[in-house]
Amino acid sequence: MAINVKDLDRDFKYQVMREPGGEYLSRCFACGTCTASCPVREIDERFNPRKIIRMTLLGMKKEVIESEFVWLCTACYMCQERCPQDVKITDLMNAIKNVAVKEGFIHPSYTAQVEALKNFSRLYEVGEFENKKRQKIGLPALDTETKKEFVQVIDDYVSGLLKGGEE
Repeated sequence: MAINVKDLDRDFKYQVMREPGGEYLSRCFACGTCTASCPVREIDERFNPRKIIRMTLLGMKKEVIESEFVWLCTACYMCQERCPQDVKITDLMNAIKNVAVKEGFIHPSYTAQVEALKNFSRLYEVGEFENKKRQKIGLPALDTETKKEFVQVIDDYVSGLLKGGEE
């Protein structure tokens, strides 16, 4: 992929560095320890934390925030624990995701989670079957009604994020 200098966003790295977790972005010297440590990389060779960091430093904003790979980080912290420059890569991936959301890009997996929260007031539906299983092991039954107040809070929060607000 050829890089067109005209398409680079010089402020992107600073935008990421202003986010919690992005403060140490500029410490990276591209040693590759993060990529070598990454369990996602073992499954999909296209996932490359070092490349994502480099693209961020170069200002390839559109390519980074719309990339599937930023969202694939499992937050296992293996890269972060091994980074010789203490870049805090897992936190950095979260900072990049935060920028992406503020720019109006939310990965479909997250929108599906938001929809589940709106529909069930949790990430999965709890019905009679699940409550019977809970009671068998001594746990109290969960309320199966969706809370309208909860849905409103989620709607307000998500719309605030998409407008670039700091909800």
